[in-house]
Amino acid sequence: MSTHVRHPIWLPALRPADVRTFASLYAVESFARATISSVIPIQAYEILHNEQIVSILYTIVSLLGLSVTLFMPMLIRRFARRWVYTAGCLMLALGSVFFVTHTLAGQLAGMLCRVMGASALSITLNLYIMDHIRKTDFMQAESLRIAWSMFAWTGGPTLGVFIYTRFGIYAAHGAVVAFALALLALFWTYRLADNPSIRPGKSRPANPLANIGRFIAQPRLRLAWLIAFGRSCFWTTFFVYGPLFMVITGEGKLAGGLLVSAGNALLFMAIFWGKAGKRFGGRRTMTFAYFAMSAMLLLAGGVGEAEPLLAAAFLLCSALFTIALDALGSTAFMRSVRSYERAQMAAVYRTYLDFSELTPPLVYSVVLSFFGLGSVFVTLGLLAAFCGFFTWRYLPKSF
Repeated sequence: MSTHVRHPIWLPALRPADVRTFASLYAVESFARATISSVIPIQAYEILHNEQIVSILYTIVSLLGLSVTLFMPMLIRRFARRWVYTAGCLMLALGSVFFVTHTLAGQLAGMLCRVMGASALSITLNLYIMDHIRKTDFMQAESLRIAWSMFAWTGGPTLGVFIYTRFGIYAAHGAVVAFALALLALFWTYRLADNPSIRPGKSRPANPLANIGRFIAQPRLRLAWLIAFGRSCFWTTFFVYGPLFMVITGEGKLAGGLLVSAGNALLFMAIFWGKAGKRFGGRRTMTFAYFAMSAMLLLAGGVGEAEPLLAAAFLLCSALFTIALDALGSTAFMRSVRSYERAQMAAVYRTYLDFSELTPPLVYSVVLSFFGLGSVFVTLGLLAAFCGFFTWRYLPKSF
């Protein structure tokens, strides 16, 4: 009888974590974030009534969220990854509670909770992926993860704006709470285990400044950060200034949501870009994507407010090429980071997202004081060309 142990029937039936496990987690997370991705800038504009001040608000939030990202390894070391991931889900839900106040303080608190939640989810999920997926399968895992998120980023922005304009603020943000709780339930159903080898040893510094120094000292990690920063700047601009561009040019709020959804509908092309990366090499594919994205953005900025629909079409073309960088860009980091310092370096690497939300609004707030809204896309196009050059020049040919 001592060897007779009763196990829950469903436990042995659960499959080991694979690429579909992380694709499904990311898909549900994307629904939680995409549903109000177009609502947040519109709501901020309704409160502030000035696109330049909206840029400043995004800058403040990104600056505050950056500090949380840098201290994330300390949180993971203290509380374990599964609890940090759980906190990230709850932060997304809490952010929506603040958003429904429809005040400047509530908007600031909601945006900050959203940034902190996304940071916790992104870092921990990347660590889990590097634990359970082989390096040779990173490209397939990333392209599948992006492709599965297509459903969320395609329907979410338009759905969110529709709910917001038709049923009100409580219904729009209530949907986010529902998705965040569903993500939390799915995560605990998978029961992903923490790998002890990923935890830093006592001799390795947990100080965020020391981690930054270690990261900067490695050229390939610096390049991986730049690649991720450039493509993330596009999405920050697309999500914030795309809807604003449609509203300011008179096309309407719904047109802003449709623009974002149309751009995200192209995410299914991530699988194609993944195959292209294997066929032609990651270096060639990403370089081509960056320069093509730059050309489309310059055309969108040149057309500007005179032809908003044509400018929107060029923005959609640039989104197509940015998806190549989404599908392939993260592999540059995953293949370069050392296993014993994944947690520390993943936190520093994740700052690309914080800086991509911090730097563009700050730069655009200056540019917009001299030029029209089309100058935002021209500025971004120049950054894309810069990133494309460095990708071609310094990414190894064997990548």
